[in-house]
Amino acid sequence: MENICISLESIEITEMFGISLGNLSVAGDVICLDGDLGSGKTTLTQAMARGLDVPAENYVTSPSFNIFHEYHGRIPLYHMDFYRLTSSDDVIEMGLDEYFYLSGLTVIEWAAKAYDILPDKRLSIRLETLDRMARQAICSYSESSWQSRLHSIEKRMNMTR
Repeated sequence: MENICISLESIEITEMFGISLGNLSVAGDVICLDGDLGSGKTTLTQAMARGLDVPAENYVTSPSFNIFHEYHGRIPLYHMDFYRLTSSDDVIEMGLDEYFYLSGLTVIEWAAKAYDILPDKRLSIRLETLDRMARQAICSYSESSWQSRLHSIEKRMNMTR
């Protein structure tokens, strides 16, 4: 796995990052989000939804209690939250693993609970809290398409700062 660290100094920069991820996502992508409570996983997912053209009236919320939400945009967004699950066995029992291979973008909060069953082609993002508003996104990937997309996003973000 290779890593790229992206500095997210504000909510606006975090949103720009998420919108760019949504814009560049293609059917079958899996993005895994991990980090402490309040680190910005749902905020980042909300921005990805905007990048996927999910209508604004379909407000993206954390699926902590429902585990799964689906939103329709340019491609479907399958938003999952594994916080309340104990292991990948729970994911399989619920049939959520089937969504990893469908024609949408799968975004999983608290994905570390099921890394053993997640596709190798995933993008894993660990959000680390630096202060009240600033985060660092540590992006790990094994597929070269994620490398080129992340470099494109970095370039776009640096041009607008």
